[in-house]
Amino acid sequence: MNIPRHVAIILDGNGRWAKSKGMPRNYGHAQGSKTVEKICEEAWRMGIKYLTVYAFSTENWNRPKDEVDALMKLLRNYMKTCLKTAKKNDMKIRVIGDKTRLEQDIQDRINELEAATVNNGGLNFQIAINYGSRDEILRAVRRIAQDAASGILDPKSVDESCFESYLDTHDIPDPDLLIRTSGEERLSNYLLWQLAYSEFYFTDVLWPDFSKEELWKAIEQYNARDRRYGKV
Repeated sequence: MNIPRHVAIILDGNGRWAKSKGMPRNYGHAQGSKTVEKICEEAWRMGIKYLTVYAFSTENWNRPKDEVDALMKLLRNYMKTCLKTAKKNDMKIRVIGDKTRLEQDIQDRINELEAATVNNGGLNFQIAINYGSRDEILRAVRRIAQDAASGILDPKSVDESCFESYLDTHDIPDPDLLIRTSGEERLSNYLLWQLAYSEFYFTDVLWPDFSKEELWKAIEQYNARDRRYGKV
């Protein structure tokens, strides 16, 4: 079995999962965070080196205020849990996205988590928080323009490698496989640059029900694909 080096996941269906059980949407988000922990452990056991999950998008701020507040509370609690999980499993944590819009205490916890795990040698776990790929690209372009204007960067030297060094995912290999749960089949502004040659796998399974077996199904599908990168 050819195990993908990097798997990206769009965690979808928490709200619908909760509704199907007569529970509030926030209950689904809480259960979804537990699924993230399980999949992190299973992914590393399978041989996956990098795992990137879409936790909160730039568009998610448009959800009802009570749901956004509950998600931020869940995020605060998850940062604590993630620190313990990272220590237990030797995970290296990195948060991608525009962290400046987050409350200062959340930014502090993110910085603490990244600093505490920077030298860990297990799974490289990226969490996309207040992330939107168009926003990421625009932020990169602005920094390139600033560096060019100040003389730090020669515009003629801007190639793909240079551009990627300005992205949130710099030094992280592009995903080999994208998984989206809950039956939706769109990218939703997620890793648009990085997913250029990734294989896509869509499943009707709602994220809280996603399991080791479902991850294996995705990898089996990945193994049935022929990745040619534009070649014959």
